[in-house]
Amino acid sequence: MSDCGHDHSHDGLQSARHAQHKSDGGRLLAALIVVAVFMVVEVIGGLWSGSLALLADATHMMTDALALTLALSAHWISARPANAKLHFGYRRMQVIAAFLNGIALIVLMAWIVYEAVRRSINPIEVDWAPMLAIAALGLFANGVAFRLLHRAGDRNINIKSAMLHVASDLLGSIAAVVAAIVIWQTGWTRIDPLLSLLVAVLIGRSAVKLLTETTHILLEGAPKNFDVAALTSDLAVASPLIEDIHSVKISQLTPDQLRLTMHARIRDGAPAADALHALKKRLEERYGIGDSTIQIESGCSCPDDAPEREPAPEDAKVTRLHAHDRAHDHAHDKGRDHRRATGGDEGPARGRGVGGAAVAAIQSILK
Repeated sequence: MSDCGHDHSHDGLQSARHAQHKSDGGRLLAALIVVAVFMVVEVIGGLWSGSLALLADATHMMTDALALTLALSAHWISARPANAKLHFGYRRMQVIAAFLNGIALIVLMAWIVYEAVRRSINPIEVDWAPMLAIAALGLFANGVAFRLLHRAGDRNINIKSAMLHVASDLLGSIAAVVAAIVIWQTGWTRIDPLLSLLVAVLIGRSAVKLLTETTHILLEGAPKNFDVAALTSDLAVASPLIEDIHSVKISQLTPDQLRLTMHARIRDGAPAADALHALKKRLEERYGIGDSTIQIESGCSCPDDAPEREPAPEDAKVTRLHAHDRAHDHAHDKGRDHRRATGGDEGPARGRGVGGAAVAAIQSILK
């Protein structure tokens, strides 16, 4: 027996999601520990050597630690269940945390630009030996942290925001290593602030993209990869019982949790339940939307368009069928959750080691 398409195998799906959530939280915590330890090392090394690139990298690692703490807190809070006042629970906390991390990246970029300009005007002596050694250690630490977050960041915008912090810091470590080698070989200390400016530009680019994406979600924007007009046309032919589809609105709790509301006018005498079933099946199977509210209408016009909300005529009977089917209660989630739980939905294979992490970090910043 089913309840509005409710799949009673949802316990297994819930278990898979819980396991994935726990795994992602473990990755965030491990990355936080790695970053915090090497942040202290780089602060000491930057003060010792006098390197702006190293101090900028250490400061960025501090913001990484704060960003990871924020992301980890939001990750834990988002697992809290819905209640009478928060009908969708705390899932949107992950988007809010990502938005705040985007603002933090902008602030960080401004500080690095300021310091780079100041150091370019008044250069100081830089001790390249400790700078090179500690920057190399920072590169290793950032590579480890980035690899911990990269897979989960592909499917979770909260973790993606923390990953971008780490990716930018990974590039900062590369800049510090290069600057140390140039100073060692040529004595040209201005390479230090110049490379810091390059890192600042990359950080700013990532921050703007992250803020644009999170703002779009918080404003209830539709997913960018959805063509609402094409979806509307497709749903109109989902069943011969359907005459028209209109008022389609799609929003996102998070990028992987979509919600849809729409109106569907059916033919006179057509069974509303059958039309509803056909629509929800098409939404689930073709578009991965399992949380939908569909208003079934019959008659010549939509009652919502009637002037001054006049009562609908007798021949325009409206049945509002609200079907809030959670995404985890539907078959289309089974494959996705299984892939996520088993690590099979992680995209192309990444290169191993710090070198592979550096390449992946650059791809994350530039894509």
